[in-house]
Amino acid sequence: MAETSFDLIVVGGGPGGYVAAIRAAQLGLKTAVVEREHLGGICLNWGCIPTKALLRSAEVWHLIQHADAFGFKVQGASMDLGKIVDRSRKVAGQLSGGVKHLLKKNKVTVFDGQGALAGKGKLAVTKDGKDVASLSAKHIVLATGARARTLPGLEPDGKLIWTYKEAMVPKEMPKSLLVIGSGAIGIEFASFYRTLGVEVTVVEVMDRVLPVEDEEISAFARKQFEKQGMKIHTATTVEKLEAKGNAVTAVLKGKDGKSAELKVDRAILAVGITGNVENLGLDGTGVKVDRGHVVIDEYCRTGEPGVYAIGDLVGPPWLAHKASHEGVICVEKIAGRNEVHPLNLGNIPGCTYCMPQVASVGLTEAKAKEAGHEVKVGRFPFIGNGKAIALGEPEGMVKTVFDAKTGELLGAHMVGAEVTELIQGYVTAKTLETTEAELMETIYPHPTLSEMMHESVLDAYGRVIHF
Repeated sequence: MAETSFDLIVVGGGPGGYVAAIRAAQLGLKTAVVEREHLGGICLNWGCIPTKALLRSAEVWHLIQHADAFGFKVQGASMDLGKIVDRSRKVAGQLSGGVKHLLKKNKVTVFDGQGALAGKGKLAVTKDGKDVASLSAKHIVLATGARARTLPGLEPDGKLIWTYKEAMVPKEMPKSLLVIGSGAIGIEFASFYRTLGVEVTVVEVMDRVLPVEDEEISAFARKQFEKQGMKIHTATTVEKLEAKGNAVTAVLKGKDGKSAELKVDRAILAVGITGNVENLGLDGTGVKVDRGHVVIDEYCRTGEPGVYAIGDLVGPPWLAHKASHEGVICVEKIAGRNEVHPLNLGNIPGCTYCMPQVASVGLTEAKAKEAGHEVKVGRFPFIGNGKAIALGEPEGMVKTVFDAKTGELLGAHMVGAEVTELIQGYVTAKTLETTEAELMETIYPHPTLSEMMHESVLDAYGRVIHF
């Protein structure tokens, strides 16, 4: 019979939950994970990882279409949608299996089922309405993640109106697609389908695409998307979706107040997420829920003693790496480590894996000014970088924002090839509280894309060399 008494139980086996469990086990805590569906959570199974596999296939197709520019002639090339989707699912399956191995290696006990609080230090586990186990622990960490948000009149049906799940496993490629929402999820799907030849229309209620990004980066990205053939409507709402036959009719309302109909084969709803707060036994506890997310303090403690929450369940930014870091902070604090520091949201990078890629960390130029900073801003274009030109990727830019008085790096913003890999250089710099002086004195290898990071810093202080 499986053990039922633990030092710590994690409810949810996603990138927040399984990382928290492994770290807890490393710290000597007897640990269990309760997972109702699949280890690795949405990220590994239906989010971060399989979408990147799809986008990689789209990138390969893009290179085939432009092979002549690199000296190759490719004739008769065709795509196999089934194999593209199958590869994505296999990648997800491989990594989910890897999480199972890691938990076993670290002697974390895994329970298959739905976990719910059942009194102080108690957790009931059920599966398909049947009792699986009654567990106890001094510490219970809720890491149940989130799900796609829906809007009245725009409910997905799984056939013609999709959420991210259906969009990842299409049985056939639509000729036309409406993407509602231009955040990271919406734009990544828009990029994938457009690269594979679908007529894509993006509708965004805010006045620009990728609205959390720096305005310059957002504007640059939009031009590239439109150059690729995307149709983009900003400051526009979707008032209604009607699925009929094998098509979807959308009613769009622009900022001028006028409405227009758009008929497409499929629509994707990408308007944010809401926390999985239901069926957790929160009623009658001190756990507070605000706008669909659990409220926590700087060490992930809820209002109920002994109950903690991490990841997408507790709100933005909704990022796997944020969830993992919260998990580590939470269990290290529980274990009594003295050097634990609260999460600094300003040091969390954001990445969008569209074409071109977008990545950022810290304050945008506008936010820095709003916060009262006098700023120095540096910019450097991809066209001025030898490696970018050699790669055939001359479209992009790097932008850095500094405090004019102290030299503190306030924010860094990028658009272009491989910027989701490059951004970590600035994340490290911010975490180390680096100023412009150290960044300017750092030697960057040549020829690399990273040289643009150096040049952008130099540009902020009137010392740019190559542009």
